[in-house]
Amino acid sequence: MKKLTTLFTAVVAVALVAFKPVAPTTYKVDTEKSKIEWTGKKVTGQHTGTIKLASGEVAVNGKVPTTGKFVIDMTSMDNTDLSGDGKAKLLGHLKSEDFFGTEKYPTASFQTTKITPAGAGKVNVTGNLTVKGKTSVITFPATYTLANNTLNVNALNVKVDRTKHDIRYGSKSFFASIGDKAIDDEFLLNINLVATR
Repeated sequence: MKKLTTLFTAVVAVALVAFKPVAPTTYKVDTEKSKIEWTGKKVTGQHTGTIKLASGEVAVNGKVPTTGKFVIDMTSMDNTDLSGDGKAKLLGHLKSEDFFGTEKYPTASFQTTKITPAGAGKVNVTGNLTVKGKTSVITFPATYTLANNTLNVNALNVKVDRTKHDIRYGSKSFFASIGDKAIDDEFLLNINLVATR
């Protein structure tokens, strides 16, 4: 009986070691290599640009991303389809209180609340986006690769409704008579994150 008890204890000990949860590995975002591209559309056309991350990290369990948190540098907002005075005027307006109010709100943030595997190298991401002090929930698909201690995550055409962040300028949802001066409520983000251990 004593031998059976000893054997059972040994089996349990081995099982506990074998099935001990693996601590997630944290990958830190490389803010120089990572890139966010934005597109804002209006009745008469669209504008495009970039914005940088101030910091960020992604936790990976095994080889699958499980959580992430990021800080976005709103003051880094740039425009890529205009030049000269037109570019300066647009950026000045986007950074003003009409839009993102970057003097008062120099950063935005995104914190994941759920990441669900969706096939090899694919996940569905849900999280809280805070812009201009207002938080909304967004969900989008993403792809990822993990090799040589480098994690790459890509998400295309991520939709963000600016009116949920109290950015109503030019919105036909609030100003029905605005006509051809209307600006779409949603803007799009193409996100490419590069993170390393």
